[in-house]
Order: sequence, then structure tokens, then C-alpha cells
Amino acid sequence: MSEYNHKKIEESWRAFWEKNQTYRTTNDASKPKYYILDMFPYPSGAGLHVGHPLGYIASDIVTRYKRLKGFNVLHPMGFDSFGLPAEQYAIQTGQHPAITTEQNIARYIEQLKNIGFSYDWSREVRTSDPKFYKWTQWIFMELFRSWYNRETDQAEPIETLIAKFEANGTSGIQAVADEDAPRFTADEWNAKSEREQYEITLKYRLTYVADAVVNWCAALGTVLANDEVKDGVSERGGYPVEQKLMRQWMMRITAYADRLLMGLDTVDWSESLKEQQRNWIGKSTGAEVSFQIEHRVERIKVFTTRLDTIFGVSFMVLAPEHDLVPELTTLEQKPAVDAYVTAAKMRSERDRMADAKTVSGVFTGSYCINPFNGERVPIYLADYVLAGYGTGAVMAVPSGDQRDWAFAKHFDLPIIPILDAQKDIDKQADNTKEGRYINSGIINGLTYSEAIPVLVQFLEERGIGKAKINYRMRDAVFSRQRYWGEPVPVYFKDGLPYLLEESELPLELPAVDKYLPTETGEPPLARAEDWKYKGQYEYELSTMPGWAGSSWYWYRYMDPQNEGEFADKAAIDYWRSVDLYVGGSEHATGHLLYSRFWNKFMKDRGYVPEEEPFKKLVNQGMILGRSNFVYRLNLTAGGTVRADSGLQPATKTPPVVFISKTIKEVIEKSKSKEPQRFTGSEDLEKIQRYLDFFEKRFNEIERNFAETTPGTLNNLYTSSSVFTSAIHVDVNIVENDVLDVEAFRKSRSDLENVEFITEPDGTYICGVEIEKMSKSKFNVVNPDTIVERYGADTLRLYEMFLGPLTDAKPWNTNGIDGVYRFLKKFWRLFYEEPTENRPGRWLVTDEKPTPAELKVLHKTIRKVAEDIENLSFNTSVSAFMVCVNELSALKCNKKAVLQDLVVILAPFAPHITEELWAALGNEAGTLSYAEFPVFNPAFLVEDTIEYPIQINGKVRTTLAFPADAAPKDIENEILANEVVQKWLEGKTPKKVVVVPKRIVNVVV
Repeated sequence: MSEYNHKKIEESWRAFWEKNQTYRTTNDASKPKYYILDMFPYPSGAGLHVGHPLGYIASDIVTRYKRLKGFNVLHPMGFDSFGLPAEQYAIQTGQHPAITTEQNIARYIEQLKNIGFSYDWSREVRTSDPKFYKWTQWIFMELFRSWYNRETDQAEPIETLIAKFEANGTSGIQAVADEDAPRFTADEWNAKSEREQYEITLKYRLTYVADAVVNWCAALGTVLANDEVKDGVSERGGYPVEQKLMRQWMMRITAYADRLLMGLDTVDWSESLKEQQRNWIGKSTGAEVSFQIEHRVERIKVFTTRLDTIFGVSFMVLAPEHDLVPELTTLEQKPAVDAYVTAAKMRSERDRMADAKTVSGVFTGSYCINPFNGERVPIYLADYVLAGYGTGAVMAVPSGDQRDWAFAKHFDLPIIPILDAQKDIDKQADNTKEGRYINSGIINGLTYSEAIPVLVQFLEERGIGKAKINYRMRDAVFSRQRYWGEPVPVYFKDGLPYLLEESELPLELPAVDKYLPTETGEPPLARAEDWKYKGQYEYELSTMPGWAGSSWYWYRYMDPQNEGEFADKAAIDYWRSVDLYVGGSEHATGHLLYSRFWNKFMKDRGYVPEEEPFKKLVNQGMILGRSNFVYRLNLTAGGTVRADSGLQPATKTPPVVFISKTIKEVIEKSKSKEPQRFTGSEDLEKIQRYLDFFEKRFNEIERNFAETTPGTLNNLYTSSSVFTSAIHVDVNIVENDVLDVEAFRKSRSDLENVEFITEPDGTYICGVEIEKMSKSKFNVVNPDTIVERYGADTLRLYEMFLGPLTDAKPWNTNGIDGVYRFLKKFWRLFYEEPTENRPGRWLVTDEKPTPAELKVLHKTIRKVAEDIENLSFNTSVSAFMVCVNELSALKCNKKAVLQDLVVILAPFAPHITEELWAALGNEAGTLSYAEFPVFNPAFLVEDTIEYPIQINGKVRTTLAFPADAAPKDIENEILANEVVQKWLEGKTPKKVVVVPKRIVNVVV
């Protein structure tokens, strides 16, 4: 095949790879391993757009490169296939989510295969497959059967805790547990009934049932994660979301808070991503203090990192959801409190935390007592305090905290200075720790470091508090009131949760008549008929959240067909952890945190060998859409009508007219009041021509409008304030910003009779803006279209060429032609261009390469290898282009050069290189496991150096000298040169300056 036919070549090699299972991976312990993983996608109905494959292309390049470097590479793909979109579609249509999901996955696989990824599809996993989620359920069960021992700093089987209770009761137990876990002796434990003992263990297990404040969406009938809520409404559908206290399954991730923090120091992740996790975990060292409620036995506990400010407390703030709100609210304040609590429920926690400008709150009518000075402290509610963070209460110190200061100013509350170094607290808070304390009782005159031990001792001696470490991170809600998720392998007996037997897994989703909650508000699983454990016990009706299956899926790829365990131990010991993980930064505080938590737990229980699952993590940047716009003239119809004219003002809607971008800009400038609107490089004659063209075309449209509305006054007017409105247009009917007008007419039924004011040459130029790819912006580019027109190799190279992997960059199909031309030029190194009369000849010879050719090759080998190791793919593509240009200029058709070039280009453009590899006489399909060429620095050593020869600062000639020539030898030869002698005109030089390997200057 002498012509580069990307369609034929790519179809042929995709079929070859599939038939021969070229990328099937075995657990070959004789070779070093390299595990490369992409964050597996949720298979949406929209399929892939060109922004999605960016990370996949990068990981595939590394995969292919590592194979060429002799590694046994695991590069799998699967689907995170449980999710709300499929469930919502099921609710709307009645179609089972499994059918929709299967169709979407088939579409994704087709698209992924078309781009030539070297995935081992035999290892594909789907989180919604019962064979997969059987093991998600099993891990849940293991968490339920475990507790966290602070003494050993790891999770242990619950039986070890029970043994401690039997021997010593709770004495000496260092466990992560519920706050209300009771204390007892061994005798008291052994005297309890089996049910009582079981109930106590529920307060220690790593997954447990508890009341939690959640994002409840009544319209969707489910709890939503924080990232599924935006501005108080659901991201999907825009339905109202409220904060609600509900009974939920929880995961005790807080037990691992310190290890999650420390582990960040051991992984190769970006600092910004690590910082996001550190902030989310939010470790704080401080103290817990109890404030007695006036005239009541209850106390309010607060956590503070600034115990030294306790004498500056002038009010207490509780979260609107705090348990004590009903008891604290007086009769007079009840209407205001109830209204405030209702309003707070409608805002998500994320919105409440982010809104630092709005000051709102309400007085409960009650007071508490400051335990250090006995002062009465009014108790308010404010939505910037969250029930789930700390204790849900904040001791407010307005002189030292800006949010408290703004609240105090708003409600006219005291602002008490507490340090002599505080400044301007009448204008803003000052949180300094400098100076000495004032108005602060037992710590007056002390410094910060002196005061803290005194205050802690006071707390602990009186039993009103203690030093404590707190975390912003809370235990993870593990329930969703949905259908399309993993069933929780639990049934309830006498109100208590019990696990199924392992032999009963997987617990599969039952059939239901609808995918909605029941009429009484129970989750959809309650609709299942006769769905009970052993026919009598209620199953858990909530399902697991979307992050359950994604918290361990990389292990299943190691051994995906295993029915007896989640993965074989030998396979896990070989692959161990992911060497390179590529995906989006949006998962920083969701998937990546939960995955690390589950991984650490599984290591504690001896199932996996590594503490951290992902050694190196790279977040690919977003490919932004290049949106196009058409501009609609804002027209009105009518005019002034004389009473005796017999005409009526026009009531018909004016015509829809779209005006081309250049015409629009000229008209807008002509309307401008600025006197110098057409200056500089503007062509005034051209501008006038555009104005005349617009006027003529507009008059035509006006006449046509008048003809269709007889008997009325039909003048058309354009708005003077907003001349046009920009409307998104499908980028797939725009090329180089020129609109396909007929395709645009056909794209919408309401555009058949529209008018266009084009450029004078008849083209319609669209406006442009760079923004996120979205169906609503009509700027989504389907990779199938690019593959069909230019080929997958061009798409792969172009996406890498756009810019650094981690940066956001705009997509512009206009620039893809250059990459396509590069591949055709590369092809021409092997085949002569065919003519009408004859096919192109095979050009490759067995001649020995010249030093210049080897220099070009090895310069590229070094560059590409370094770039791939550093994930700098955009500069690799540039290097290939330079290389092909230089080899073309040298007319290099030597097999010894071109075969190595094929190998190093193969990770980027696998189809064309497979074709040429076979054409070079190699066995078909062996390119993937060939050897990456070794860079030889000797080929880059220069034998000769071209020296520019200056005479009195002006270059008069160039002369070549051996690279190791001595300066004196260079000087002697230059002075004897005929050209130099001519410019010297018989004069003796004052001096000759030789800059080794650079330049020579002769001073006369």
C-alpha cells in the first residue's frame, strides 16, 4: 500500500489486535511489572467527546513505551456503572437501568477501541456486575466485622475486641468508638445477654448505623453527596435539597485520619492535590470545653483550637440542626427559630461553609455559663456552624475571629479585647497570639505558651474539658435511597443489623415495579415483593453509594475471573499497587480519599501488601470546547401611523435575521460614539464597503417583510442598546469559523425561513469563545468524527500536541490538519508519492546511515524517552515533526534509521507504525513487544565545527575545523585562508580571538 489510507490501515490493525489478543496480559513474575490505570468512566448516554480520551491517550503512550522497555504492563479498563443518571432514565421510561447501562458501555467500548488503546479487555470489570459487587459486599462485611485498635494503630477482627471485654472490660481499651460507648468491667460484660453484648459491639465496628445530617432530595427520593449538590439544588435536575437528620450506614474513615495524612508524604502526587486532602481531613489540636446551660442539667460541648481566648467569649453559636435547639428555644423566640431552621435546611453544607459574606442568625432565648469566669453567654443559631463538624457548637470570640466579629457587630454583642497586642478590634478582628493576656482571669499577664498549660490544667482538674485533637473530616455516609446501587448485605432482626453469610453473596438487586420511593417514603427496594431474608427478616433497603465499587476496583483487574476471592494472593503480591494513575482532579476529596481508606483497611486485615494504592498520580487538564456563535439581529417592527393613512402598525413578529461576525463588528463600531473608531490599520474603504453591503441587504429584508404583511407599517428597527444576541451553534457544522448555512437551516425546524446577512463574499463567519465542553453549548466534538476523517493516530498525536498534559487547553479542530500532514510526510520516508500512472515505489534501502542521519535519529530517541518518562508528550510530538523534516531534507530512506523511528513513534501512533513495521519485513504484531532503541551519545558528538569568521566584527566567511582542533591551529589556518587574506588587504591583525566551538574574530 503506497498511499497512506488511514481508514484501511486502522481498521485492519484493530481487527488484528483483537483477533490475536495482542494486549492480553499474564501475571508473568519473570518480568518486572508496571501497572498503569485510568480512572474508569461512568458510561453516560452521551458517549465520549474529544476531551475524555486525553488522559487515556497519555496512559496508553506510557503503557506502550513500558512494554518496549521490557516491562510486563497491566493496562486495564472497566466501568463505574452504578449511578444516578441511569436510575433517573429508568424512572422516566420504566426501562431497567441495567439495559441502559449495557447499551452505554457498548458505545464506550466501540469508541475506545476506535482510538487504538492497548487495553487488556479480557480483564474488563463493571461495578454493577453481581460477580464484581459480590466482593464490594464482602469488603463491607469485613469492615462490619472489624474495629480500630489505637494501641496497634490498625483495624482488627471484632473478636479481638470481644476477647478484651471478656478479660478486662473496657479497662485499657484504646478504640475508635461512638461517643456514648458505655464503660464496664469484665464481670459486667460477661453478665450481659448475647443481644446486649452485640449491641455494644455496634458502637465500635468500622461500618455502623447512626443518625447523620445528609443532603436529602425529596424529588429524587435519595440522599446526595456534597458534590452532587450545587447552590442548594441537585446537580442533576435542579431539584431542592435540604439538610435532614436520617438513619444511615456510616463508614468510620475518621479512624484513619492520621494515617491518611501521613501517607500523603509517601506518594508522588501534586502538592495541590495533597493539600486538598490535608484541608479536607483538617487536623486541629485544641481542647474540648463544656458550657453549662443556665437552669438546666445539660451542657454544650465545644471544640476550640484557641482555648487561650475563652475569656473573650461573648456569645455561643449552635448549628440549626443541633439536638438541643428545641429545648433551648424559648416560647417568645420559637417562631423566629423555626423559620431560621427551615431556611437553613434548604442550603447545602458546602454553600454554608463557602458563604463568608452573609451574616445571619437567630437568638434562642437561652444562655449558658462560661466555666472559667461564670459569665452568662447568650446562645444563638447560625448556619455557618455545621452539626457534623466538631460538636456542632462554637464559642464565639469576636475580638479574635472575623466571622464572629461580623456576627457580633450585626447583633450588637460585646467585643472583648483579650491580648494587649490586639489592634483596631473596633474595625476588624485580630487573631494574634502575640503579647500578654488582659481581661482573662487566671492567665492575665501570661504569654500564649505560658497560658495554654494553665488553662488545660484548670479544665481537667474540674472535669469540664480536656485537651483534644479534632478533624474536619467526618465519618462517611454510606447509604443512598436509590435502586441502582449495590445492595447492602444486611438484614434486621429485632431492630438490629446482622450480616448475611458469605456463601449467600452476592445479594442481587430484586425486581421492582417502579424505580421510585414508595408512597410512604421508603427507598425503591421496598417495592420488591416478598424480598426478605429467609422469608421473615427485612433487608436493608438503602443501597451503597457510587464510591463503593470504585474504592477497590484496581485489585479486581489483577484477577477478574476469580470466583473464590476478590483476587488471588499471588497476583496481588506481583502487581501490588498502581504505578501510574491518571484521572481528573475532581476526585481529590471523594474517590481518592475513600480508596486510600479502604486500601489501608485491607492491608490491616492482611489482604493486600501496600499501604497506599496509587504510587504516582497525574491529573490531566481539561480540554476546553471552542464554541461558535451566530448573531441574531434584535429587530422590532412598526412605525408612526397618521390617523388618515388607513395603515395599522405591524403586529407580525419581525423576521429572524442572522448577521455575520465581521459585518456585526463593523456596524457596532459605526454606532459607537467614540470619535476615533476607525483608526490605525483599519481599511476605511473596506469598512465603507461593508456598511454599504449591510444597508443594501437589510433593505432587501425589509422589503420582503413588507410584501408579506400588506396593509401594515413594516419598518424594521435594530436595537440601539443591544444590537445582536449571540446564540451557540453546533461546532460540527462550522469549519474554520465558517458556518454551513444550509446545515444550520436543517438543524432546527424553526430556521427554515430565516435571513442571513453574510460577508460580501457570501460566507457567514461565526463568533468564537473558549469554554467547557457541554451539549448545552453545542461545542462537543465527537472523536468518532475526527477518527473517520483524519484517523485515530492523528487524534492521539493532536491531543498530546495541544499542550502539557496537566494544563487546560482549548480544542480547535482547525489545527488538526498540520498533524495529519505530518503523518503523511512520515509515510513519504518509506513510500514515494504515487501518480496517476503508477503506484509509489518502496524507498527504504539497506544502505549504511550517515553521521548526520544518525545524529537526527538519536537526538529524537533521547528526547522522546525523556519526555515520556516526564509525561511531556506535547514536546515529543514537536520532536517527531522536527525529526521527519530533517530526515526528509537529508533524503534519508535508510532502514537502520527508519525502523528505530517507527519503534519510538509507535506509542503515539500505533496503527501507522504497525503497518510500516510489517512493511519493513518484521513479523506482523511484534512491534508492541519490540525493544525501544537505546540512545547512543556518540552519535551526537560533532566531528567538525562550523566557525563563523568575523573580521572587525562582521562575518565574512565560515570555515570547518575538527571538533578537537587547538585554538592556535585554528588561528594559523584562518590567517592563511584566501578569503580572509582578501579582507585583511595585506594588513597584519592586531589579535585573533578564537572562542572554542563558537566563533573566530580577527581584529585588524
